[in-house]
Amino acid sequence: MSRLILHITTHRAWEAARAAGRYEAPSLAAEGFIHFSAPEQVLRVADARYAGASGLVLLCVAADRLAAPLRDETSDAGDETFPHLYGALNLDAVVAVVPFVESDDGFALPAEVTRLAGD
Repeated sequence: MSRLILHITTHRAWEAARAAGRYEAPSLAAEGFIHFSAPEQVLRVADARYAGASGLVLLCVAADRLAAPLRDETSDAGDETFPHLYGALNLDAVVAVVPFVESDDGFALPAEVTRLAGD
């Protein structure tokens, strides 16, 4: 598989995307792109922005299947780059949808994501 990138969303938003035939995060309208993370980044993002949230899933996306442009761009903090998708996410680029549950110690990378990232 090509480069694996991840997006955190809710199960409800994913089901709505499946019904619509494409996924558009609120950031697409507000900022012009959809935020993604590399597997080694996603836990920091989840702990910082999704603590206490329930019903989350990780969209596991094969970057080479994306229809919209993907750009690695520097974060607002300026110390790291993150993948940004400039358009809707085409559903055929999603290789897995994995439940993403927070424990008392924070989020952990699900085994399926680790397996996909190693392929």
